[in-house]
Amino acid sequence: MGRDPPGPAEDEAPGAAAAGGAAGREGGGGGEEGEGRARGGAEAGGCYLALCARPVHFEKANAVNCVFFDEANKQVFAVRSGGATGVVVKGLEDRNPISFRMEDKGEVKCIKFSLGNKILAVQRTLKSVDFLNFIPDSPQLEYTQECKTKNANILGFCWTSSTEIVFITDQGIEFYQVLPEKRSLKLLKNQSINVNWYMYCPESSVILLSTTVLGNVLQPFYFKSGTMAKLSKFEIELPAAPKSSKLSLSERDIAMATIYGQLYVLYLRHHSRTSNSTGAEVVLYHLPREGSCKKTHILKLNRTGKFALNVVDNLVVVHHQDTETSVIFDIKLKGEFDGSTTIHQFVLPPRSIQPYQIPAAGPASVTSQAPVPCKLYSSSWIVFQPDIIISASEGYLWSLQVKLEPVVNLLLDKGKLMDFLLQRKECKMVILSVCSQMLSEPERGSLSVIATVFDKLNHEYKKYLEAEQSYTMVVETGLSRSNPLLKRPVRTQAVIDQSDMYTHVLSVFTEKKEAPHKFTIAVLMEYIRSLNQFQIAVQHYLYELVIKTLVQHNLFYMLHQFLQYHVLSDSKPLACLLLSLESIYPPAHQLSLDMLKRLSTANDEIVEVLLSKHQVLAALRFIRGIGGHDSISARKFLDAAKQAEDEMLFYTIFRFFEQRNQRLRGNPSFTPGEHCEEHVTFFKQVFGEHALMKPTTF
Repeated sequence: MGRDPPGPAEDEAPGAAAAGGAAGREGGGGGEEGEGRARGGAEAGGCYLALCARPVHFEKANAVNCVFFDEANKQVFAVRSGGATGVVVKGLEDRNPISFRMEDKGEVKCIKFSLGNKILAVQRTLKSVDFLNFIPDSPQLEYTQECKTKNANILGFCWTSSTEIVFITDQGIEFYQVLPEKRSLKLLKNQSINVNWYMYCPESSVILLSTTVLGNVLQPFYFKSGTMAKLSKFEIELPAAPKSSKLSLSERDIAMATIYGQLYVLYLRHHSRTSNSTGAEVVLYHLPREGSCKKTHILKLNRTGKFALNVVDNLVVVHHQDTETSVIFDIKLKGEFDGSTTIHQFVLPPRSIQPYQIPAAGPASVTSQAPVPCKLYSSSWIVFQPDIIISASEGYLWSLQVKLEPVVNLLLDKGKLMDFLLQRKECKMVILSVCSQMLSEPERGSLSVIATVFDKLNHEYKKYLEAEQSYTMVVETGLSRSNPLLKRPVRTQAVIDQSDMYTHVLSVFTEKKEAPHKFTIAVLMEYIRSLNQFQIAVQHYLYELVIKTLVQHNLFYMLHQFLQYHVLSDSKPLACLLLSLESIYPPAHQLSLDMLKRLSTANDEIVEVLLSKHQVLAALRFIRGIGGHDSISARKFLDAAKQAEDEMLFYTIFRFFEQRNQRLRGNPSFTPGEHCEEHVTFFKQVFGEHALMKPTTF
């Protein structure tokens, strides 16, 4: 399983995949046999890595078809007969493959499109690169650029933009601007330096050159819009002092990748520098734009053999060919810190990539036969950063993916599990599912574990709220105009807010009624405690859930205490809910009135809310409690009473307003201005005219 183009000697035809000409970098040279060849990991289930469901399928490498991969555009080139019988270009994101022919001018060493696929560059010799415009209405004539340095050989080239290209030679680098309309190139900058091999990280536009006799001094260059910056060079610590002065650091043992927004150089060291440690390790060097490169992390593999590296969703994935398993490392999780570097063990036990079926080839009518299992961890696999795996012999390109669901059963420490999940892109539904699981049998967690999980979630939630608040403040004060780079904070899936928890976890949990009510209330209060701890305003619907749960279990004394000691914060919806509870718990009426007085809210709104919930009597009692019953609209209350379809309720409300009329005007009848004629008619129909109140005279 390599990152080098497999040579003809392996089970490949000649001309197998090359990394766009630059080496495909094998994941580690020979070591001893892998410790314990048991394949328990593969059979034990719980595969947390998978090949993507929709791979790129291309013509497999053979004597006439050469396959190349371009790491910047993530495209596979299948070049038949030097291009004379066709070139087909496919990418994971490309809906339509690009097909064209070009003159066979010799063996193709490297072939790549510029960013945006407007200009094609092809290297056929060690001295020059040919160019071909793919611009509409532009003549398809090739133009050539020879390298400027005398006696230098071109090792390869990298496009850094749609019109800028870097030639890497064994004597340095040459940075050019391509002028497609003039069909020529302009040298922007060059730098002389002895180069053994090079590596390019398109995400960060950094080229890394291996220099010196041993090859372990690495010189990075950064490219941006026509400029080339030389970053600090650094030395890779080799496992032991080399016995001879020959190239000791192989390109196959180095990778470059962006992890958590920072650029790292990953070095696969087959033998640890410390004699008491067995097995290989991956050493991470942090490469900043400014300042020196430092060794920051060591990932312990605890085994030897052939390895290959990928980076997926900010996780370092290490594949081990001998045992046909992979492990993952997360540098954000705590490790052992020795004062300068953090040592990490793998997060999960080794597992194989999920078994993959290759559909049987041929027309649909013929493909009734079963799909063929794909040979995982094959020696013909070639691995590219960050997440690409290519099988040139089978003609497939996959992106590697992390599956989060199996992780839940492999990482039993819920705190560590949350730390891990919160850093993943597609984490929301898995996190909510974990929260539901820890509240239910058979996996019910202790309150301390539940509290830890809630705190971790609300820590992320608070970070987002604060970032959003700062952004809003800057925009409102007009400071954003002076800072054009200011961007609204991105809401990642790690932001689990109160509505998410309420909808997917807490309301479902309380409805199930599986748990003892004391545990249910403790969980709800624990979540509210956590929100308060992070100074996040608690939404009223969470308090409502607490009150409803208390009422269901007749825990009115607890409800009274929660309100009395302001454990449940005052709000209008809460006050309305309390008013509606008066029939089953009479003190609720006074508790709600006290709350509303504290809130000094608009009384009309409260009446509207109660009427909309058909709490007509509660609304009337409330309005009487605050002394506003002489001025309220009789029609509004009679409408609500009629909609409730409760005749006795209607009678009670109608009689109340008759008595009010008598008291205020000396006559129980409604005036025309009150528009209650239809209600008077309805009252007569149901109860008879004799039931109308008679005027009282004194």
